Parts: sequence; C-alpha cells; structure tokens
Amino acid sequence: MADPQARAAFRRSLRASLLLRVLLPLAATWSIGSAAAFSLSWVLVGRAFDRALLDDAYVIAANVVERDGALILSLSPREVDNVLFDREDKQYFSIAETSGRVVASNADLSAAGAAALRAGTFSNATLKGEALRLAALRSEGARPFVVVVGQTTLSRNRFLTGLLERSLLPQVVLLLLLGIYLWRQISRELTPLGELQRALELRHSSDLEPIAGNPGSSDVERLRAAVNSLLARVGRGVQAQREFAGNVAHDLRTPLAGIRALAAYGLAHDEPAIWRRQLESIAQSEERASRLVDQLLALALADEARDSVGLEPTRIDEIARRVLLSFVARADAAHVDLEAEGLDVATLALASPVLVEGILTNLIDNALRYGRGGARATLTLAVARHAPEVLVTVTDTGPGLDSGQRALVKQRWAQGSAGVELGAGAGLGLAIASRYAELLGGELELDAGPGGRGLRVIVTLQEATEATA
Repeated sequence: MADPQARAAFRRSLRASLLLRVLLPLAATWSIGSAAAFSLSWVLVGRAFDRALLDDAYVIAANVVERDGALILSLSPREVDNVLFDREDKQYFSIAETSGRVVASNADLSAAGAAALRAGTFSNATLKGEALRLAALRSEGARPFVVVVGQTTLSRNRFLTGLLERSLLPQVVLLLLLGIYLWRQISRELTPLGELQRALELRHSSDLEPIAGNPGSSDVERLRAAVNSLLARVGRGVQAQREFAGNVAHDLRTPLAGIRALAAYGLAHDEPAIWRRQLESIAQSEERASRLVDQLLALALADEARDSVGLEPTRIDEIARRVLLSFVARADAAHVDLEAEGLDVATLALASPVLVEGILTNLIDNALRYGRGGARATLTLAVARHAPEVLVTVTDTGPGLDSGQRALVKQRWAQGSAGVELGAGAGLGLAIASRYAELLGGELELDAGPGGRGLRVIVTLQEATEATA
C-alpha cells in the first residue's frame, strides 16, 4: 500500500461510503430489533410449551387415586400414551410419593423431579444423552405425591429455528433490495459530480472559463460555483501577470533604450564634463524606470489582491502623518509648502494600512510632480470624519485639470496636460490610488481646488467605530 495509486484505488468511492453510512446503521438497528423480537418470541414460545407440559402433569395427577391403602395411577399404559402423545418428542413421566415410593413411571425421573421442584415447577435436565424440559407438580393431600412430566426439546427448538428463519430471511432480502435501490439513487444524485470531475479532467490548463453543467443537487451546484469562482480568481491573477509582463516589456523598452543611448554618447567622447552630464542623465532615467517598475508591480498586486484584502480598524491620522513626513525633504527641494489638517485627531477607518499608505504615497508624489505652480506651491493633506465615512483629501495649487481630463487620468497610462508637458511619469499614479481605494470599498474623486485653482483628490473610506475595533 506504499504506492499512492494503490492507496487511491483502495479508498472507497463516495457512493460506496454513502451506502455504507446508510446501510450499516440500518443493519445494526435491524439486528438489534430482530434480536429483541427473537428473544421475546423465545420466551413466549417457551411459555406455551411449558404450559402444555404442565397441563399434561395436571391430567396425570387427576388420575392418581388411593386404592387399598396405596396410591395408584388409574390410567392404563395406552391411555397414558394418549395423554402424553407427541409426534416428534419423547414423553416421560414419573409419579412418586414424598416418601420416595414410585407410584408409576416410564423413566427414572426422581432426581430430576426433586430438582424441578427446587427450581420452581420448570427445569432442564438430561436423560440418556437427550435434553429434557421438565414440569413438576406437587399434589397436597392426605398422601402427598409429585408428578414430573418430561419432554425432549426437538419440536420446541425446531419451531424456534423455523420462526427465526421465516423472520430473518425476508428482512435480509429487503435489506439487499434497499441497498440496490440506494446504490442506484446515490449514483444518480452523484452523476453531476462525475460530470464536473470529467469536465475538470478534460479541461486545458489555459482554459479558465466557467464550467457549465446540468442542474443537480444544491451541494453539487455550490461546488461548481466555488470551482468557477476559483477559476475566475485564477484568471484574474493570470491576466494581471500577463498585463504586468506586457507592460514591462513595452514600457521599459523606451527608458532602457534611452539609458543605452546616453551611455553610448558618453563613451564616444573623452571630456569628463560630458561624462558627468551623461551619468546624471542615466541616473535620472534609471530612477524613472525603477519608479515605473514599482508602479507596475503595485498595479499587478492590486489586481491579484482584489479577493483577499482584509479590512481592519486603521488609524488613518497616524498613517497620513508618517507618509507626509517622509516627503518633507522632497517638498523643500521642490519649494512646496506641506500643510496638514485633522492629523491631530484620532480617526479610525475600515481599511488596510498598506493600501492606505500606497494611496497617500501616490497622491502626494503625483501632487509634487504635477501640482507646482507659481513661485511657491502648497500641498495640503487633510483627514476628516463625516459619519459614516472618513474623507482623506490631497489638495495642490498647481494648474489642475479640466472636467474631461479628471475622468481620463484615473485610467492607466493616461496623463493630464501638465504631465505631458513635463514628460515625466507614465500615467499610473492616480490609477493605482483609484484601484487601491476600490479594494478598500471606497472611492476616489477628482475636483478643482479652492477657488478653482489646482486639483483636489478626495478618497472616501468607511468609518470604523470603537466597537468595531
């Protein structure tokens, strides 16, 4: 049984297991019931035979009379045979006075009679190697005597055996017929399961379409729905991987070609100033390529995580404060003032800390890249509660977007006019933030900043209460 195939073949099929789980308790119940019924029948039949045996003892005792000062049996041997007649069993009797004198008998039952009386009328004995059932009757009077009648147990045992056979055989046949019926019914009910198995076995690994099938039991339908749901999730994961691979192959070609061209130009010259300028350009191109890879990975992970994101009570104010502080140096270098509102108030939302941090990082990075306008720009991060929601807002004072561009830039690879003019980025930041907000059960909206200047990005999350936490 070490071979896995042998172990698999040894295991019972589902229909066999179901049949055994139904028939075994039924057979056990039937066996217990039959045993109880047979025991009761044994007692009742035994009482009937014993009563007939005692009646014979009464008949014989009624014909014991006293004559010439002695007890005698008034029945002739033929009459005694008629009284004790039985076609199958041998009959024995014995009449003895309490003093020990035998009045009449056709067998030595004196010892058996005494034992029968001690046992209380009925007892079992053995005579000439044959089992006997004895009935003892004591007659009280001027001259007490004891009548013992014995009978072999052949007809008694044969009757009980016949009763057992006649009761067991039909029940065994019924149990077999029930097993055949249940096997057919279980096989019919499991037919959709077999169809589902064959559909999975014949399916190509690249075929992730839902499995169709005839309506069966609700359990099989739920299994088919679960398999189709799994196929859908796997399909989305495969699609995300394909998109990621395609995006990487397509979008990294340009920055890599640019890096190669910059390096070739630098190698073609011997001036250190040109080398330095080309190396700085290579470093900038590498930074853009790295950021593009990070964004592509973030989108791929977001697509794969749509069915597995766990939401928990999250301190939005703490995450916002931490993310905002990480951009202080970059904001100073870009001459952008960072402002915060509502970060000093504990604010709970049902979210994922990692996704919230990803949303804020992309929004602030996007605002620093494209939201600069004038000599000194301002970027404001605000967190506010508006039950039953939490609003996270990132506002810049840059050129902003018109209504047509706001609907467009949330899509992948789409950029606003400022991004196109700067020639930076790949149009993925707002797409990532929007996808993350969707995974959190929230929403990302774009609007104009105060006074129609700049861009305001509003992320709506579900508020978490203290009881939830």
